[in-house]
Amino acid sequence: MASLSDPQRDTFRLSQLINDSRYRSLTIQTVAMILLVLLFSWLVSNTVQNLQALGKDFDFGFLGEPAGYDINQRLIEYNSQATHGRAALVGILNTILVAVLGCALATVLGIIAGVLRLSNNWLVAKLMAVYVEAFRNVPLLLWIIAIFAVMAESMPQPRAFREGGGAEMILFDSVAVTNRGVYIPTPVWGDGSTVLVIVFLASLVGIWAFRRYARKRQEATGDILPVFWVGLGLFFVPSVLAYFVMGRPVTLDYPELGGFNFTGGLHLRNSLIALWLALSLYTGAFIAEIVRAGILAVSKGQTEAAFALGLRPGRTMNLVILPQAMRVIVPPLISQYLNLTKNSSLAIAVGYMDVRSTLGGITINQTGRELEGMLLLGAFYLATSLVIAAVMNVYNNSIKLKER
Repeated sequence: MASLSDPQRDTFRLSQLINDSRYRSLTIQTVAMILLVLLFSWLVSNTVQNLQALGKDFDFGFLGEPAGYDINQRLIEYNSQATHGRAALVGILNTILVAVLGCALATVLGIIAGVLRLSNNWLVAKLMAVYVEAFRNVPLLLWIIAIFAVMAESMPQPRAFREGGGAEMILFDSVAVTNRGVYIPTPVWGDGSTVLVIVFLASLVGIWAFRRYARKRQEATGDILPVFWVGLGLFFVPSVLAYFVMGRPVTLDYPELGGFNFTGGLHLRNSLIALWLALSLYTGAFIAEIVRAGILAVSKGQTEAAFALGLRPGRTMNLVILPQAMRVIVPPLISQYLNLTKNSSLAIAVGYMDVRSTLGGITINQTGRELEGMLLLGAFYLATSLVIAAVMNVYNNSIKLKER
């Protein structure tokens, strides 16, 4: 009777780290990581030694020192006696504000222009082509300065709004467009306003839930529910009822001409509006081309099949073409959002006090902490970009093709 013995296992040898394909890639990655860490350590050590030679240290204590400068556009309370950290926070919020407004408006403009570029109407298609080519091929900085100059030079002065001055407020005498900016009503929150906000947020949740229910029902039965009208009712009716039931807890403070300028309301400076419009129009032109490419990527047979089923062009675009095109549109759209956020650093050209102007500008000049300031500035843009990319990637994963 023959006996079988287990095969003898090979012992590990150091030469296998190079010669054996099972370990070679791990060895290369380990060596590369060690070299990268050594390089980074050398850069940090060299920087610290150079700073010491110049009589400087590496310290973020300057953020607690008084700033000593004013910020004209701000979302939170601030004065010149506040700290540099507070000034940096004001600049961060200003950057986030213009980035959010810019991304929203650029998306709307881009989708409209991208769809209209494919219109069968020759005039409309050519007008959209002119818009896209004009804004894509002229530097953004020029558009920012041009829009700012138009608003500062062509808009009337506040004193022109006096009786007989030739200028009038718009939207039922509630908005004033001047060469110093735009004055709009601002809400005044009273008792019970918290309940009103909760009702409004609940309405938004209700709209989302109904749209989801309507989509699932349509997929299951083919029935089309009136999503638009129900959503419109949910958006207005609960909030309006809560507004009157709670005794009108929110009122409006309207701008009024007093002396040589307007008082009351909310003042949107020309720098903010110029930067917002320029970023939106410029990025919207790129988004328009992305939308056009996404639509053209969908097979023409999809449109013909939808028409054969009796769908009108509008519903074909909303229900058939755009849902498929979004899988092509969203990835490059993320890059445009990131570019818009980083391009907002050009705000310094028109005096808009974003984080580049506060932390990366005046604060560095006053404190001499250029290394610390630039590191914080870079960390902010990096964190903001990562957040935008993460949120958009979640949406991108939700619309991608689901394989069985």
